[in-house]
Amino acid sequence: MTQLDLARWLRTNRRHFNNQVHVAIMSTIYARSKYINEIKIGRLEATYSADGSRILRYSIDFVHKGLNLHKFLSAPELLVLQNKVDALIATWDERYDKAVALGQVYSQKAKAEQASIDATEALQNIQNILLTGIENALPIDWDQLKDTRRFDKQLTLPPPPVPPQAVELPEFVPPIVTFWQKLFGKSAEIIAAARQEHESLLDNIRQRNEQAVRAHSEKCSEQERQAHSARTNYDYEKKSFHDQQYQNNAKIDDLAAAVSRGDEEAIIEQMTLVLDRSDYHDLFEKELTIEYQPSEETLLVEYQLPSPDKMPQIKAVRFVKATGELRESYLSERDKAANFDSACFQICLRTLHEIFAADVANNVSKVLFNGHTQYIDKATGRDVDACIMSILVEREAFSNIDLLRIDPKACFKSLKGVSASTLSALAPVAPILKLNKHDERFIDARDTIGDIDEATNLAAMDWEDFEHLVRGLFEKEFARRGGEVKITQSSSDGGVDAVAFDPDPITGGKIVIQAKRYTKTVGVSAVRDLYGTMQHESASRGILVTTVDFGPDAYKFSAGKPITLLTGANLLHLLDKHGIKAKIDIREARKVLNLRDYGH
Repeated sequence: MTQLDLARWLRTNRRHFNNQVHVAIMSTIYARSKYINEIKIGRLEATYSADGSRILRYSIDFVHKGLNLHKFLSAPELLVLQNKVDALIATWDERYDKAVALGQVYSQKAKAEQASIDATEALQNIQNILLTGIENALPIDWDQLKDTRRFDKQLTLPPPPVPPQAVELPEFVPPIVTFWQKLFGKSAEIIAAARQEHESLLDNIRQRNEQAVRAHSEKCSEQERQAHSARTNYDYEKKSFHDQQYQNNAKIDDLAAAVSRGDEEAIIEQMTLVLDRSDYHDLFEKELTIEYQPSEETLLVEYQLPSPDKMPQIKAVRFVKATGELRESYLSERDKAANFDSACFQICLRTLHEIFAADVANNVSKVLFNGHTQYIDKATGRDVDACIMSILVEREAFSNIDLLRIDPKACFKSLKGVSASTLSALAPVAPILKLNKHDERFIDARDTIGDIDEATNLAAMDWEDFEHLVRGLFEKEFARRGGEVKITQSSSDGGVDAVAFDPDPITGGKIVIQAKRYTKTVGVSAVRDLYGTMQHESASRGILVTTVDFGPDAYKFSAGKPITLLTGANLLHLLDKHGIKAKIDIREARKVLNLRDYGH
């Protein structure tokens, strides 16, 4: 009961009772009960004598919502009633204290039991890493990746207008001519006037009917226009939906066909998809890099293993009734080390099995697995990333192993895997082979984004700073899906300025990015150069970024090609999307760069 409820209650009962008594009773409840929100208080009632001159008895209802109790109190005197109220509130508070405490005990016990179940399940998941992978390792069903949704939007047309009800034309009814009117020869005149009035009425009715028909015709025309517009929009949306669906499904078909042909990029995308879908029950955040060597039919995998610091540590949780605490018991250092070793060996073998099981086209004869882990060096306090296991396995040798009956560590060693005697020692090993992830043209990136503010004129930037700005911007754009952007050495032949590697298996791939800090419209030649570079680099897409706009021929040439043209306005919008403010002032840039005389 709120203070507002109390005020209303007092106003309702002020006619019959002493206001100070009311306040005293209610103040007692508010002052003494810790659970006032659980108590519902009824109206204070009075029973009067037969003649209405005196009050025989006072009564009031109480309901405790938490305890699900109801109590009706009555007394001949207000003081006695107040004492009863005090006693009731004290009793209910005591009982509710016990109920709350008991509920907390049950709640904490349930939390402890659930935490223990979760801890046991996490440890069990570690033991079942390999078994789960064997059960779920299947080739990619390309048809399941396709978009099979139906276009379920309904066409809604405006309702047709209601046809008007035409007013019927009344027949002429001759007027009644009196004897005297006939006698004095007024009959013809009276009938003629009536007929004229009737014709006027008919004309008026015909006009109203014609107006109603015209209005209906106009409404029909408007309804047809709206219906035509609705049909056009509906057909456009439906066609766009099916076109996009067809394009996405065609990309999947192309990827499947490319895998069957043994295309290098397609095989990398296929195996990335295979390993990304492998579920480890949130044991660690997967991070991997894949390369493929067609000449050797070898798939190279750099795999980021779990960090030993982030492996499950809790063995069980129990509730301590005396203190009300949840007390955790932890695994011993020996058990933690054993779990880490077991997890890493199982992840390695599971990855090999998933790759070979998915390779129905027999593109992969060998798999290199380099397992890395990150940890804190206790001696220096620095983060360390070390390769702690490496193995090169041939398909034939791996296919002869019954993974359901092996010891993961013994199997790894029998396949001539390289590692320390215990992986938990975190002893680095030299990888059997290393991935060549670095193009010789790649150079170290500079952070120019941090120097950008609202006063920065992008069109007047140093051209190298502008290239690094574009690289940093696209690095932010691709980071959310695990992409990487590298900047290349500057060249004067319109070559690559940056290369993005998008890991998305359907829409991703190698993307060539060129940055043109111009102060005049970009012509078609720059777009042609980009397209040639894309073909030379075997890139799936190309992006051309400038500080100005593109000419009509540039847009015409890029139409139908996997090329994205980003104008200065697009660039500012993309920067703003990532919280970066800047400006583009071409006139100011020309002055700063002294381009008037050089006309670039």
